[in-house]
Amino acid sequence: MPPQVKICGITDGDALNAALRCGADMLGFLHHPASARHIDPDGAARLRASVGARARVVAVGVDMSDALLEELFEKLRPDFFQLHGSETPQRAGEIRERFGSGIIKAIRVRGNGDIEQAHAFEDAADMLLFDSYTEALAGGTGVVFDWTLLHGLRNKGAWILSGGLTPENVADAIEQTGAPAVDVSSGVESAPGRKDPKKIERFLQAVKTTTPMALRA
Repeated sequence: MPPQVKICGITDGDALNAALRCGADMLGFLHHPASARHIDPDGAARLRASVGARARVVAVGVDMSDALLEELFEKLRPDFFQLHGSETPQRAGEIRERFGSGIIKAIRVRGNGDIEQAHAFEDAADMLLFDSYTEALAGGTGVVFDWTLLHGLRNKGAWILSGGLTPENVADAIEQTGAPAVDVSSGVESAPGRKDPKKIERFLQAVKTTTPMALRA
């Protein structure tokens, strides 16, 4: 079974339709004004209305306030909240208990210590997302980190590989890491914040025809 695919930072109907048509499993709407991929809750709700049960919806944010979480829950009914800031395990657990949505906790990776610290979220998050660390950006960096740091995660349940993935390198990433799911944002864009439907199609084709080594017979 190929890995699941999350297309993140969707802001328009063309990107949404391409992701759904090509079989994306998760769609991410980013609620962070500093990002070129920011979309407000009303705009995300309009796009979400056409998703139905065809994919799971992820509301992504950085240290989101209670007010924003409540608004997103009411308007989007997301399957997951993705926490991409400095949220603690306690905060992640509180959000899951309050809203009943799943939790994806993003871990920004600089070295093996970040992988070790991620274990603190095992009881508070449904999935961990491993992304590249940069000082300037919380995500969508287009930067690849050292995939060998993830070798200990093979066959360790639900987690997501992110950070600099593209249609050209995602098959190699899957084969090297055994990732059960992958996430892409800038890697399927023609410009910051502008998704390219053809790149989305190529990305999904590359993933769906690749099997992680850990899953091969």
